[in-house]
Amino acid sequence: MSRALPWPLHLWPDTLVGRAVLVVLIGLMLSNLIGIAVYTGERIDLASTTWGRVLAERVVQVAQVLDETPAVERPALLRELRVPGMRLAWSSRPLLEQSDPSWQARRVHRALREALDIPADHLRIHLRPLAPGERLSDALPHGQRLGRGATPRPAPHAALPDGVEVRVLAGSLALGDGSWLNFATAFADLRPFWSTEFFMIIAATLVIALSASVWAVRWASRPLTTLAAAAQRLGLDIGAPPLSEQGPREVRLASCAFNEMQGRLQGFVRDRTQMLAAISHDLRTPITRMRLRAELMDDPDQRRKMLSDLAEMETMIAATLSFARDDPARESPKPLDLAALLQSLVADAADAGAAATYDGPAHVAFTGRPTALRRAFDNLIRNALAYGGCARVTAMAAEDTVTVAVADDGPGIPPEERERVFEPFYRIEGSRSRDTGGVGLGLAVVRSAVRAHGGEVALDPGPSGGLTVTVTLPRGSP
Repeated sequence: MSRALPWPLHLWPDTLVGRAVLVVLIGLMLSNLIGIAVYTGERIDLASTTWGRVLAERVVQVAQVLDETPAVERPALLRELRVPGMRLAWSSRPLLEQSDPSWQARRVHRALREALDIPADHLRIHLRPLAPGERLSDALPHGQRLGRGATPRPAPHAALPDGVEVRVLAGSLALGDGSWLNFATAFADLRPFWSTEFFMIIAATLVIALSASVWAVRWASRPLTTLAAAAQRLGLDIGAPPLSEQGPREVRLASCAFNEMQGRLQGFVRDRTQMLAAISHDLRTPITRMRLRAELMDDPDQRRKMLSDLAEMETMIAATLSFARDDPARESPKPLDLAALLQSLVADAADAGAAATYDGPAHVAFTGRPTALRRAFDNLIRNALAYGGCARVTAMAAEDTVTVAVADDGPGIPPEERERVFEPFYRIEGSRSRDTGGVGLGLAVVRSAVRAHGGEVALDPGPSGGLTVTVTLPRGSP
């Protein structure tokens, strides 16, 4: 019986396919995440640094011109100065009170400051999305007269490189005399990585790799499933056909070892059964001679006791031969009506004057070994009548199983004896009379037949006394 796993481990798949796929998935995800992190970092750093240097060159050119121009002429100069893709304004105070705290703005601020080689407090940067139809002149506070530089309009996303979107960058740069150069320009920012074509390629690669892994693991684990099914079938039918010794070398070796084990088991069971039958058969001859000699005894009392013992021995030998001859594994399964079989057994007992009843469906389709099942249920009904005075047979059919219960009103079986009574030749009743204790093979025959069908037998006390024997059989071919 499997034990419950701790909370973190109960999510671990229980199948070989699930575990292999999970391991592959974790490995692929970790490797892709590392690659994505490196790619994204390089991508952001390259975009910020390259674009910052280009912007810095333009701003430096304008700042140098303004530093060489008297203050009264600077507004007119900016009105005439044209810088492609940029709006310019000059003021005694910065139009931006402080820099944008976002990480994108901080990266641009650092790139510009390093390119311009100025202190951090001499530059302020603000970065935000560009609204549809918005002009760059709206990027700085109203009331300022900006230059006549052309207002760049963002191109549609389809025209931009993969992973790029347009944003507005506004900045204020301190000049040498303490005044400020204010500028606004379009900033080609990087879109989120998951919205790029590269992410879709990674996702498609992950799906393909997982699909291939699932197929490969299923193909590799299929022989294990076949081997497990063969082992389960062997437990029900010792004469099951051998496995096909095909496939990779490891699979062929496992199949070959299983077939050899099955062959040895079949030989062991066959030799044991033949030996048991031979011993029982050979004992008939000395028992017959002993019976003849007993008939010649002069003492009637001793002659009666001797003949009684010989009759008991003959009964045990006959039962043993029947047990060995009626091995359930020798009979081929076939479709049958289990309810009709039970009803016929109950009817036979009732015709003989016994208190036997049946309660259950009129028909139950079942695939099994008719002779073995008839003998098993006949033993149960006979035991119930012999030890409990009556036999109440009930049947219940579910989708996957059939349950048959045989109840009586007898003394029952003590809990400590309920497992031992299934052993061959074991009897709770201590006498040697077959009329009171039988030979001890009845329940052994029942369990052997039921287990040959993949079922189980349970002994339980009845609700109002007596014993209830419950047989559970799986529906289908054993």
